[in-house]
Amino acid sequence: MFAKKSQDLIEKLKNESRPIVVYGMGNGADKIFDLCEKHGIKITDIYASDEYVRGHSFRGIRVKTYAEICETYSDFVILLAFAVFRDDLMERIDKMAHEHTLYVPDVPLFGKAVFDRGFFEINRSSIERAYSLMADERSKQVFADIVNAKLTGDYFLLRRCETDRSEVFENIIKLGAHERYVDLGAYDGDTITEFLAQTGGRYSKIIAFEPDRKNMKKLEYKYASLDNCRLYPYASWNENTTLHFSGNGGRMSCIDDSGSDVEARALDSVCMSATYIKMDVEGAEYETLLGCKRIIASSSPKMAISAYHRAGDIFTLPLLIHELDPEYKIYLRHHKYVPAWETNIYVTK
Repeated sequence: MFAKKSQDLIEKLKNESRPIVVYGMGNGADKIFDLCEKHGIKITDIYASDEYVRGHSFRGIRVKTYAEICETYSDFVILLAFAVFRDDLMERIDKMAHEHTLYVPDVPLFGKAVFDRGFFEINRSSIERAYSLMADERSKQVFADIVNAKLTGDYFLLRRCETDRSEVFENIIKLGAHERYVDLGAYDGDTITEFLAQTGGRYSKIIAFEPDRKNMKKLEYKYASLDNCRLYPYASWNENTTLHFSGNGGRMSCIDDSGSDVEARALDSVCMSATYIKMDVEGAEYETLLGCKRIIASSSPKMAISAYHRAGDIFTLPLLIHELDPEYKIYLRHHKYVPAWETNIYVTK
């Protein structure tokens, strides 16, 4: 079911005789360089998409084009260092993955834990218990593929387990005309837009949390005039408190000790009930679930929960959901994204 030790990506890279090159720059590349340095793995070169190559350097290495890399090395290993979901970029990476060995190292968005062989073995029993909670065969296959992709860096496993978001709304989260919808981590309103499209604009109430000020302005511009729609500038947490928050107007805004103060609220303290809750709270999903215990117990809402921000989310979150309500059916789906972002838990009764 899960990858054997011989398939561990770190071990493969340690034993690799071909040049190892990184595709991409920025935070993801920094994390991959740091991971490789920690394990004594030499990165030979780095390249970027043609439109980003301007003669500059990254970590002391001149950034090349893919064509230059192919001219320099007859065979090489690629480590993908950025997130991608656009069709044109996916096609480009598909082509590279068929021409050369391409891995997607699993470097977490938040937290220090890395989903390597040691992490897997320490958490094996929890991983296997979470796997057993999956409600259908598709969920079990996605779970196994994601775990194996985290261990091995296998790009094609991620592509194999993709599901279109429409399948979720057709088969799992079936929304009606009288939903009380809570959007935790509402960003710029994209998931409110999705919700309204799925319900034909009909609903009972909408509540949204978004602590990032720039995003909140976008939310207010789009949705402040909607009937029965309340927008709160809160971070989602397990209690009412003040946290430090790093906001930049993007999707990576998050709870961060180096950030500025922000009000945080447990959902239980803000609303009495809900029929559908979405959580995409940049690594605070576990705490957010704890802050919904009363609503979960009283309302049994349908839920859509991000399960990719921290290394253990794919198993710690299903286990917590089962603990909070053993009657929930727990599904797992991975939507088109590389690395394993947009891997979401969906729960219903």
